[in-house]
Amino acid sequence: MPMHTRFRGLRERETMIFAGPAGWGEFGPFVEYGDEEAAAWLRAGIEAAYLGPPPPVRAEVEINATVPAVPADEVAAVLARYPGARTAKVKVAEPGQTLADDVERVAAAREVVDRVRVDANGKWTVAEAIAAIAAIGDLEYAEQPCATVEELAEVRREVDVPIAADESIRKASDPLRVVAAEAADIAVVKVAPMGGMRSTVALADAVGLPVVVSSALDSVVGIAAGVAAAAAVGGLERACGLGTGSLFADDVGPGFTPVHGRLTPRWFDADSTLIRPADRLLAPVERDRWWRARLRRAHAVLVREGA
Repeated sequence: MPMHTRFRGLRERETMIFAGPAGWGEFGPFVEYGDEEAAAWLRAGIEAAYLGPPPPVRAEVEINATVPAVPADEVAAVLARYPGARTAKVKVAEPGQTLADDVERVAAAREVVDRVRVDANGKWTVAEAIAAIAAIGDLEYAEQPCATVEELAEVRREVDVPIAADESIRKASDPLRVVAAEAADIAVVKVAPMGGMRSTVALADAVGLPVVVSSALDSVVGIAAGVAAAAAVGGLERACGLGTGSLFADDVGPGFTPVHGRLTPRWFDADSTLIRPADRLLAPVERDRWWRARLRRAHAVLVREGA
């Protein structure tokens, strides 16, 4: 799927989708992930295809706009793809860019929306994070400013801006360790890496922190699962990062379009004619084989785990 702007180092996103009795599922771990990590993503796809969504507790989910590491003068155009969004998540700490670039990008976002949060994807050192947060100024929160739980805890003790944990939860063998270490104020959870909608809802209930449900650069199939999980989480108070479909120039089905900055849950059943990728999106033969082999390996991991 081609993207409007480079995001997470990608200009195209590869993913696999499949249909089961309850609807469509997605298996889209990033290509650099190993089989053990990829298995959780497969578990999430199987859940969607064979069980469908959990019961919702709300009819709509507020979303944030997502701003890639673009020049400041391009921010307004990016935000225009998120009609009604009052919150923007701005990517910072991009390799090859400077703190001044981040400050200017965030300032440009503040001119358009009410609230700004930043995401460093663990790229800063503790000292860099403290300095950057001070330079950027007022923020709803800073997401994963540093890589480790210990570093997050240290930054959290030194700044007034709330700290959100993403990778320290979804990539951790113990996702609750960040809570025990008092390293975060907010938990960012994502359906695919957490192994499915129901496990995401369960973690949101167990973590004891305010939760933001975000996507993992999913196709519309994965976004459907993300919105379903967010609709099922109790006590959701902050905008969720589920508007990333706006980053794609093309998708495997009709995207979720925000109305007044909110998304309504929508499920694609197995017979849905909406999920029919155009030929231009189908992978070449060698990539198709690569993904099918990866699927078999990830499935073998689930079998070993008794999942």
